[in-house]
Amino acid sequence: MSEDNASEADTSLCCASCGIAEIDDINMKECDACDLVKYCSDECRKDHKSQHEEACNKRAAELRDELLFKQPESTHYGDCPICCLPLPLDQMKSIISCCCSKA
Repeated sequence: MSEDNASEADTSLCCASCGIAEIDDINMKECDACDLVKYCSDECRKDHKSQHEEACNKRAAELRDELLFKQPESTHYGDCPICCLPLPLDQMKSIISCCCSKA
């Protein structure tokens, strides 16, 4: 296992601020914005915020971009060459494309 994967696995099992391990008694809460780190309490989250803020903002932007720019699933008929929307499933029932109304 690489060094990055090892440190990632360690942080997912313990509090990013105090290092306490996740056990039955302690419920870890993930960072609301990025889900990269976990905290055992709100106090630990506040203490660690200054160290985590840059990575958190970067990951939050990546997640937001992924949601905004995710391409829709297309059908097996492909996409309309005019408007690039997926073509309808049953092309025999329509002589025009319902996506852009072109014949």
